[in-house]
Amino acid sequence: FSGRYRKSIAMTKEDETFSSRISQESQETADSIFSDEIYTRPTELKPPVKKALLNFRCKLQDAILGNYIYGRSYGHTQSLILGSDLDDDSLVLLEDIRDISLWGIPLLPSKGHEGTDMILLKFLQAKDYKVNEAFEMLRDMLKWRKEFRTDTILDENISLHLKNVGYVDNTDRKGHPVCYLIYGALKEREMCSTFGSGENCKEFLRWRVQVMEKCVQELSFKPGGVNSIVQVTDLKNSPGPGTKELRIFGKKAYMLLEEYYPELTYKSIYVNVPFWYYAYHSVFTRLLSQRAKSKFVFARASRVTKTLIKYISPENLPVQYGGLKRENDNEFSPENPVLELVVKPGCIDSIQVPVPEPGVSVVWDLTLVGSDMCYKEEFVPDDDCSYNILIQKEKKFSGSVRNSFYISEPGRILLTIDNMTFKKKRVYYRLKIKPTVPMYISLK
Repeated sequence: FSGRYRKSIAMTKEDETFSSRISQESQETADSIFSDEIYTRPTELKPPVKKALLNFRCKLQDAILGNYIYGRSYGHTQSLILGSDLDDDSLVLLEDIRDISLWGIPLLPSKGHEGTDMILLKFLQAKDYKVNEAFEMLRDMLKWRKEFRTDTILDENISLHLKNVGYVDNTDRKGHPVCYLIYGALKEREMCSTFGSGENCKEFLRWRVQVMEKCVQELSFKPGGVNSIVQVTDLKNSPGPGTKELRIFGKKAYMLLEEYYPELTYKSIYVNVPFWYYAYHSVFTRLLSQRAKSKFVFARASRVTKTLIKYISPENLPVQYGGLKRENDNEFSPENPVLELVVKPGCIDSIQVPVPEPGVSVVWDLTLVGSDMCYKEEFVPDDDCSYNILIQKEKKFSGSVRNSFYISEPGRILLTIDNMTFKKKRVYYRLKIKPTVPMYISLK
């Protein structure tokens, strides 16, 4: 123990010099390592980052074995480690400390769990690879989790009326779980009531932590695994800047997640953003680092679909945001392939679905990304003597649409998109042809 202790003291003395050097020499290297938040194996890290991780491991190992991970006195540590007269309670306490874990991952480095380094790297990145600061951040987080009782928070029924305000739904294009926060689901009066008293504010914070813990359950702290989330915050119909309670809660919730869930958010996307929020956000985040600011993405109402589809595939994006995902969908599933059509500026393009045999129904799911496009649906029979059937007359349209048509004679479904803008537009769609019994036969 004395050898490890002297080693820990030596690392502490050189930590300030080392951390200042690493912040200059390896910041670009570290940013490239963590750019897509899918970490490489520790053996593949660059030397400055590897050295910081090694120092952090040694410091954490000594703290756990020395039983001062929660900040206990060094004298008590010596009595537990060096003393010969250890009672049964002390032995149990020491054994429990050695089994300390975070999100199911053992923190004692000597146990050799592959996820330990992944978690430690997050604390190092949050503190610009300064080992002492990263260690204090981890210690504060462990203390807070004991006081906040986060290990049992998933079993609690907290604020059932907030069930539809925050939830996890599918993943983005890189596999990050997507967490939706719909603050517009709360009316202003209800919001004020929720935030009005201290107890309600604590309950709301506890609910917010519960949502975050549900997100963490979807992560994988393994080399090559996805260990961060995408957060989508919808501000449509949310209370305005005059709601003091909202501002107070927003600041408390953000600081809590920033301190106790470091580097677990890959992107934080705000949609349906009103003008007043830009000014509020610029003041609120003025002290954040440039790396932290780069995680924020904002989209006004006219650009919600275009922004979200950059990160979330159409089949996983809810229909209210211009995607193709619908609740309790019996027609399509995420396994159904989604095709893409690019309509050039000022051009008319179409999607054709040939149906050579009657007695089937064609179902289509389609989303138009952007505005100022005209859309029309029709059935064109193969028989020149038959008339075209207009299913949906031409109109300006944006967003998602689903429709179906029963085929009584050979022909084709024709979906026409007219791009009247000077920019190219994208259309995502999927199709399905299924046998169908006509209604009049079913009635008979």
